[in-house]
Amino acid sequence: MKIQKEAILKALENVIVSGEKHHIIEDGSVYNINIFGDEVIVDIKIPNPSLQAKKKVEVDILKAIHDEVYEKAKVKVNITVEVPKKPSIVTDKTIPGIKNIIAIASGKGGVGKSTVTANIAVTLTKMGFKVGILDADIYGPSIPIMYDVANEKPLSVNIDGKAKMKPVENYGAKILSIGFFTNPNEAVIWRGAMASNALKQMVFDAHWGELDFMLIDLPPGTGDIHLSVMQMMPVTGAVIVSTPQNIALADARRGVAMFQQDNINVPVLGMVENMAYFVPTECNNQKYYIFGKDGAKNLAKDINVPLLGELPLEQSMREAGDVGRPAAMQEGTALTKAFESLTQNMITELVKRNESLPPTEIIKITTMAGCSTK
Repeated sequence: MKIQKEAILKALENVIVSGEKHHIIEDGSVYNINIFGDEVIVDIKIPNPSLQAKKKVEVDILKAIHDEVYEKAKVKVNITVEVPKKPSIVTDKTIPGIKNIIAIASGKGGVGKSTVTANIAVTLTKMGFKVGILDADIYGPSIPIMYDVANEKPLSVNIDGKAKMKPVENYGAKILSIGFFTNPNEAVIWRGAMASNALKQMVFDAHWGELDFMLIDLPPGTGDIHLSVMQMMPVTGAVIVSTPQNIALADARRGVAMFQQDNINVPVLGMVENMAYFVPTECNNQKYYIFGKDGAKNLAKDINVPLLGELPLEQSMREAGDVGRPAAMQEGTALTKAFESLTQNMITELVKRNESLPPTEIIKITTMAGCSTK
């Protein structure tokens, strides 16, 4: 029996992919049909990657051809999964008035990322810059404590007829954190979508005003919050914080790799080595490398990113954070000088980045994993 293509097309009008409104010929799912004698090859694309969905459409196509065209036809169905591209959480939006957005990240928790963020912000304000801090560490917000504003609440202000959140201000910086909206005695048990929506509100439903720098204190790791932030706003550059020990450096390397992925492509301005060494007051500047020596320095060289600075392990930095007055606010101390040098190096790398590279684009996630399929 000679099988006609028109008969195949007519038979396939009885097949509808689950969840779709039109049959597979009308909606364009079938993009190729080849007939060789009694052999029929149907190429089809469907949006559902589940095995159940693929098996069902295959069985329905076989049944339609066998029932309507030729029961002894040898039918082969080639199924391609093509998930519709969903728009970014926020598309084509910028934040008016914010010149540079710096993501401060770490692969591992407990390396002092929030402390570094708080002190860089203070140093920038001392230099005369207008600074904002977005505390994106949804599950462990600590910036309100470090800025002595844990009991504050953002006010509502009317901007062009719309109600906006007014960031809490202290020490010259504007701050928004999920810590302002949650009970400090309760854990934040949110799925990714809830956390992303909370971030979206703090970014776009707030009146940040004019800022030279927005510093984003990211949570540890390389997960959903990181992708959400980079989908929401064009991040100018990233700073990676690590301690010198190998177990922290392994995670820091992954953090750098995340920003350098082709579909993310956020420039890494450099690395910060925190807790680089300890100097007891009675030991005349003798340095003790408690967590290892030059770990972040060597990693930065290995992956070809700048080392922005080394910060000592000092009790005063911890105490300053606990009482809500960042250590860099002091004058003339070794810590203050270290943060001044680090921040100046960051600005230098930022200037180089802005002179040599175009503005970072908001990333578009193409798969559930956040990575391109190609």
